[in-house]
Amino acid sequence: MSTDFSFRSARWTALAVVVLAVVLALASLLPQSSALSVSPFVVTLCGKYLSYALLALAVDLVWGFAGILTLGHAAFFALGAYGMGMYLTREIGARGVYGNPDLPDFMVFLSWHRLPWYWWGSDHFAIGLALMLGVPAVLAGLFGWLAFRSRVSGVYLSIITQALTYALMLAFFQNGMGFGGNNGLTGFKDVLGFDLTAPGTRATLLALTGLILGAVLMGARFLMGGRYGRLLVAVRDTESRTRFLGYRPEQIKLLVWVVSALIAALGGALYVLQIGIVNPGEFAPANSIEAVIWVAVGGRGTLTGAVIGAVLVNLGKTLFTAILPEFWLYGLGALFLATTLFLPHGVMGLLRHVPRKREEEVTPEITNPEGSNA
Repeated sequence: MSTDFSFRSARWTALAVVVLAVVLALASLLPQSSALSVSPFVVTLCGKYLSYALLALAVDLVWGFAGILTLGHAAFFALGAYGMGMYLTREIGARGVYGNPDLPDFMVFLSWHRLPWYWWGSDHFAIGLALMLGVPAVLAGLFGWLAFRSRVSGVYLSIITQALTYALMLAFFQNGMGFGGNNGLTGFKDVLGFDLTAPGTRATLLALTGLILGAVLMGARFLMGGRYGRLLVAVRDTESRTRFLGYRPEQIKLLVWVVSALIAALGGALYVLQIGIVNPGEFAPANSIEAVIWVAVGGRGTLTGAVIGAVLVNLGKTLFTAILPEFWLYGLGALFLATTLFLPHGVMGLLRHVPRKREEEVTPEITNPEGSNA
């Protein structure tokens, strides 16, 4: 698939996402009697889809362009969600059930007497933002440095990423961790002083999520369309030759790994703002596997495909679970098998024969990325 087509589609996709998000946000502010009005449920659902699209985009960067099949990116998504949840929890202050201005309700219930050190400053948005993005970035940097430096690859790396998110899930289920145990964090009231249940706030959050997704998509397009993107593809396809030419593949892969973790964490933070709850279930390995399916359905290594796949699959999940909820997982598995067998390049692969405008911009075909049986 040509880079020209993929990156042109990314530009138009970013524009479409922003326009649709803004239009839906404005429509949600119309009177309910209006035929053009959009319900709060639809606004929340669309915001969730766009947050998931950020996770899918993060997975596409490391799987589609670096050839690293990650089964643990839900960990970074969940850490970003918990970072935002910590800020929103502290924002409640004395308005909680127990009226304690310093301790969240669950800590009072568990007879905690002081705030853990890792919660310090989380009532300030700037520090909360640092937690949302800094913690996932540091974890990704440490994990990636150890894994890539040891030249762990293929199925072994996939298993390790899955083990990472599973270990975090087990840890966050413990009450002693100070994150609400299996109940997680919930009961949020406002953000930056704005009521989270107000229609205007919900509309603003949807528009903001669309703008951020569009900006991240364009940033990924710029990064992958330049020299670094071509170098990353070279590492993916012929790592030994790239190393022979004097490059450090582990450093090249580490950069995209950390960037993708930041994107996933950003998606998690936006997800919590619109859903209103975060619990250890967000770390579940199944969530990471679903994100891989979104990218496969949309078309890995295309950027646009990740966004399309995330929206389409989750829209199908919403509709299918309402009709036949007990068969959804079977449908998801069948979708992945059908995509692998009959549509190996995903939805975007259907358009791979679009004429190229600039022949010099060509991305090497994804033949056999690490961890793939294609």
